[in-house]
Amino acid sequence: MIPHLSPDQDDTPTLPLLIFAVTGMGGVGKTALTLEAAYRARARGWFPGGTLFVDLRGYDEAPATADQAVVALLDALGVRNEDLPPTAERQYDAYQALLAERRDRTLLILDNASDPAQYLPLLPSTDHHCVLITSRDRPDALPVRLIDLDVLTPEDSVVLVTRTLHDTDERDERPTREPEALHELANLCGHLPLALHIAAGMLRRRRHRSIASLLAVMQMAGDAATVLDHGSSGNDLYGRSLVLRPVLETSYRRLPPDQARLLRLLCLAPGADTSTEAIVALAGLSAESVVSLLESLTARYLVTPVRVGNGTTSSLRWRVHDLVRGFGTGVVVGDAELLKEGDAARERVLNFYFQQAHAANERLRWLSGGAEPEFFGDRGQALAWLDGERTGLVAAVGWGREKRFAGAAVGLATRLMEYLNWRRHFDDGIAVAEAAREAAQVAGNRLDEAVTWNNLGAALQVAGRVDESMDAHSRARDMYQAAGDHHGSAMAWGNLGSALLKAGRAGEAIEAHCRARDLFQASGDRRSEAMEWNNLGNALDAAGRVEDSIGAHTWARHLHQAIGDRHGEGKAWHNLGSALAKVGRMEGAFEAYGKSLEIHVEFGDWYGAGQTLGNMARDHQAAFRHSEARALWLQAADAMTRANAPAEAARARHRAAALNT
Repeated sequence: MIPHLSPDQDDTPTLPLLIFAVTGMGGVGKTALTLEAAYRARARGWFPGGTLFVDLRGYDEAPATADQAVVALLDALGVRNEDLPPTAERQYDAYQALLAERRDRTLLILDNASDPAQYLPLLPSTDHHCVLITSRDRPDALPVRLIDLDVLTPEDSVVLVTRTLHDTDERDERPTREPEALHELANLCGHLPLALHIAAGMLRRRRHRSIASLLAVMQMAGDAATVLDHGSSGNDLYGRSLVLRPVLETSYRRLPPDQARLLRLLCLAPGADTSTEAIVALAGLSAESVVSLLESLTARYLVTPVRVGNGTTSSLRWRVHDLVRGFGTGVVVGDAELLKEGDAARERVLNFYFQQAHAANERLRWLSGGAEPEFFGDRGQALAWLDGERTGLVAAVGWGREKRFAGAAVGLATRLMEYLNWRRHFDDGIAVAEAAREAAQVAGNRLDEAVTWNNLGAALQVAGRVDESMDAHSRARDMYQAAGDHHGSAMAWGNLGSALLKAGRAGEAIEAHCRARDLFQASGDRRSEAMEWNNLGNALDAAGRVEDSIGAHTWARHLHQAIGDRHGEGKAWHNLGSALAKVGRMEGAFEAYGKSLEIHVEFGDWYGAGQTLGNMARDHQAAFRHSEARALWLQAADAMTRANAPAEAARARHRAAALNT
């Protein structure tokens, strides 16, 4: 049954927002049905705004959070990179504003949800659009139009297998010759679509074997599975795949050894789907061999290829159903030799992630004039790779809780922090930092633990958890000092100073930034020294020492220029302009604002550009140059709109409008 999604149901008085929930057990076909319904609805013109789809991975080991999902949805709406709002709250505001402004009716599919917290924040605040949720659990948190899927009827199960066989060879007469065996095969599959597809795949590949022969093998596997299930809790993925076990056991046992090995290893991979390059590392084989094996597993319905991106930027990734993943993991953990093989594979993919993330991080931190990184031709390439692998990278850091992987996990986490902060993936940043801290404790490495406390503090700070941030940076500082690591101490002091300033403790922030500046200066780290001069200028300004602030920002600008750090220079120009304006040196202020604006636009930093334009508008307005101020407020509004900051854009437009009266 295809859900009826006609927009004619808009005026339902009990549901301001039209929401459907497609529920049923794993493998029953919820996602397939939903996508088919979406395709047909779009073809009939019901949703001219298209379809937004996000996989919430609700039954994976690491389900997606609503905060992660809203970033994916904003990306689908064209909001990404420097345009992404810096905080989760603003990301939700931008997401809701875009949906509210969207005139064309849109279908939102929230797939594979296990908890209302995953989807409630994503529901549109307007009744103009339609929502489809798929879940193994009925969503009791809100009123919905429920479509509860059950397994197929025996007749439909037979039809599914028959059609699948005829799609390959219309002359395949086995369903006609062996109707009783076919019905028994469907019964053994529990009439579950996923199981039926896998069984049909086995028959397609064995064109000259009878259905009865496959049935006999599956019945033996079913007996073995019953023994294996004795005493199991039934709460993990392996237990939930009981209805699939005979099919999966049979399919797995009939795989050639190289395909069986790759399937086992792929079930251990981090993340919901995996790139070909990461699977190459996981398997320790050539790319050509891996792709060939993956194609064979795809033909058996054990692996699903997933195309991500569009046009020339698209790439192919590979996914296993979570019930298949549970089965494969169960096979590995039940055999000491296979577990050893699996650990070696995980170590290979973790090392691959570390090397690639290190190269990407080097590109992101590269300054003009320095030795150019060997890999990734530009920032865009580095960011694209990190974007594609983010889920797997974050999950792989979690492996560090096992001592064997602890050191590599800490190293990987450290190389992800710049990226996660740049992309504003604050939840991931906190998760990675916390997992890395636990890994450092498992490894017993005190210096690594200091690094991870400092990274955790920075992630907490940008998420607005200032008190926790100060505690984390204080811990890091003390551990660095105990280890005699002066450069690490400088980083902790600088981050602590920024947290203190956010907490309104300007005097203590000045002291912290001075300590950090002096330590960086002594170690010869000019970039970090320049950043601390800029941070110190902000703290001095907050303390009312504006002339001292001007001096600090001027020196920060000089240092950033000397080392070729253009973005850092732009921030220093902005802060310098603000300080100069406070003491009435308007000519110098507007020169600084102009330089800041030029650099922010160059980097596509529209939020920074909007801030600079707003400062310029404010200063013109204070001088009663209302015409110039109004034009600048409107430009600031445009910049904030490009930055997806609707609240700031609305305030700028309001101020421009007020100057007309």
